[in-house]
Amino acid sequence: MLVEPKLKLLLDLVNTSSKDELIWMNGYLAGLLAQHQPAQQSAPAPAAAPADAKPAVQKITIAYGTETGNSKKLAADFASQAKKKGINAKLVSLDQYKLNDLSKEEYFFTIISTQGEGEPPATAKKFYDHIHQNGFKLNQLKFGVLALGDTSYPLFCKAGEDVDAQLLKLGGQRVVSLQCCDTDYHTEATSWFSNVLTQLTTAGSAAPAATAGVAVAKKATGKKTYKGTVLTNINLNDRGASKETYHIEIGVEEEVDYLPGDSLGIIPENSKQVVDTILALGFSNNNTEIAFRNESDSIYNHLKKRINIAWLPERVVKQYAAIVKQDIPETKIGLVDLMKIYPVKDLQQFLEVFSILEPITPRLYSISSSPNAHSGEMHVTVARDTFYINQEAKYGLCSDYLSQHLSPDSEIQFYIHKNNQFRLPEAGKDVIMIGPGTGIAPFRSFLAERDATGAEGRNWLFFGDQHFITDFLYQTELQNWLQTGALTNISLAFSRDQDYKIYVQHRILEKAAELWKWISNGAYVYICGAKAPMSVDVEFALLQVIQRYGAKTDEQAIQYLNQLKEEGRYLLDVY
Repeated sequence: MLVEPKLKLLLDLVNTSSKDELIWMNGYLAGLLAQHQPAQQSAPAPAAAPADAKPAVQKITIAYGTETGNSKKLAADFASQAKKKGINAKLVSLDQYKLNDLSKEEYFFTIISTQGEGEPPATAKKFYDHIHQNGFKLNQLKFGVLALGDTSYPLFCKAGEDVDAQLLKLGGQRVVSLQCCDTDYHTEATSWFSNVLTQLTTAGSAAPAATAGVAVAKKATGKKTYKGTVLTNINLNDRGASKETYHIEIGVEEEVDYLPGDSLGIIPENSKQVVDTILALGFSNNNTEIAFRNESDSIYNHLKKRINIAWLPERVVKQYAAIVKQDIPETKIGLVDLMKIYPVKDLQQFLEVFSILEPITPRLYSISSSPNAHSGEMHVTVARDTFYINQEAKYGLCSDYLSQHLSPDSEIQFYIHKNNQFRLPEAGKDVIMIGPGTGIAPFRSFLAERDATGAEGRNWLFFGDQHFITDFLYQTELQNWLQTGALTNISLAFSRDQDYKIYVQHRILEKAAELWKWISNGAYVYICGAKAPMSVDVEFALLQVIQRYGAKTDEQAIQYLNQLKEEGRYLLDVY
């Protein structure tokens, strides 16, 4: 029996919970109880199944679609728990999954993340397209979906929601409800695992749960938002450079909860000129009051602060074509250009277009400051994204907003995106940091933090860019850290300063012998920057180092690198 305060809490929770929430709690508590049963009971207990009894379900498939590795780790944990229950769990990445096997599956569980504008990760794209584009039936399939996402993004967990809905549409039956998880997913994922295993192992549970049809509601609250004031906004590149990289310092009065390796999340604003043009093309008054995603404001403020008008995804362009009754090619295009080429006929049609638009997606920037070295400030390093369409210069929405429209004293709002997969090791461990271009941002944070806290581990930085004279970001700071010993080694690669191009991967191979000594003695290896081709080329160079000094074959080198990943000594933050 519960004591009075606990009983009151329990009754309050039960009386204010929906049917679906009670079902979830029932599964969660059943899973916890199963894990904490005593080995022996002195009092008579209900008749138990024989010790060698087989679970109700003996074989399942667990498939994961991942971009950063979180889904893979969760899937491996789930498979391990299933095997402890006597269930044979086949673990497979969705990019390796044989699509024709889906029609043969009986129990299929997938853990899948959401990327960008509600899209599945690249490793899950073929599977995602397969279940959406083929008219087969999966009437024998019993399934469950665990979706990973980020509540800061407007299309939170959409890829997982789509997979769950489509498997149901094809005739599959849910074993448990869809579970949507934010970036702090451990509690929800653990509960989902327990619920699934309870359904699979208890007597009579071979049939799907009859009440599992409603997806678990996603969290209503997103990240904590902080307010700051721009203190400094300077171009780190010297005159004559072919690029612009801005160091932006933000003053904050409130203490910000972050660690080196985390990112700053920012929702940029659209330019006034672009918004004014859209309103003119849409026959609209700036002050027209209208609701967008249950928030009322002037149509001008919505378009400037909340709505994506820079590059519309293909799904929005398709809906726009239906509204204006035009045959428009499937492409990404800005709303201004779309309205100029395929104009709306009146205000009413423009308001229809307004209703299909989507929120601005937050942008993430690696934090380049340290909580111990830069108290009361947040720093980011932003490359202004420049590209050309029909020989006309275009700029990335957020990088242009940050670098060109935020002068000192400007106010800005941001949130912290935690990255627990990119953390500094213990103070005594050695660190190898490979970060060309703006990939240096988190490593400036790492070095400042280790310097401020007196960490005794050694630090080696590989940095590269185009030209030494114009593109050596944070040169003075790095030289000071080198002189004081906070930075043990620095290897530089400026690709355009000689007739042939030199990149950080070439410096890695040049320093292979010493680099291998660091790695074999326990150093942690970090890579930050462009996913392709940089991180691919760097990883290939590291494999060459490993094979040259620590392995005899390509396969052994790959195994060694995978072992570093498993040990948490090889960490990537690439984009």
